[in-house]
Amino acid sequence: MRSLKKTRRIQVIALATVALIISTALIGYAMRDGINFFRSPVQVLAEPPQPTEVFRIGGLVAEGSLKRGQGETIHFEVTDGGATIPVMFTGVLPDLFEENQGMVGTGRYVNGVFEASEILAKHDETYMPKEVVDALKEQGIYQDPNGS
Repeated sequence: MRSLKKTRRIQVIALATVALIISTALIGYAMRDGINFFRSPVQVLAEPPQPTEVFRIGGLVAEGSLKRGQGETIHFEVTDGGATIPVMFTGVLPDLFEENQGMVGTGRYVNGVFEASEILAKHDETYMPKEVVDALKEQGIYQDPNGS
């Protein structure tokens, strides 16, 4: 009787371990495409990512770089003060998107151009994404809108 109880306990522990390993593997597999790393323009130029890698880039929209093409295609440059990356986006830009303002884009870096699939802009006068602020501070060009 005692050995049957011990055998059952070992089976339950083994089954729980296998279930934990399988669920961890499935979660990791599901998340592999959902994780987008943030890079500043300086980091993109220092170590260009593979054309298949999707990542986020952020900085300020360079002044005088916003050019609207045929249809919904927009070309502009994003800068962090240390480097400038050309960006191409097809779609509708957010209402608050403009030159000298912070933005974050998701997409791929192909042949020296960031092909954005999504563009996010600030949502009010003072907000800028933390990653963009950090990249601009690193380059020494960040100015606090509150003056502090």
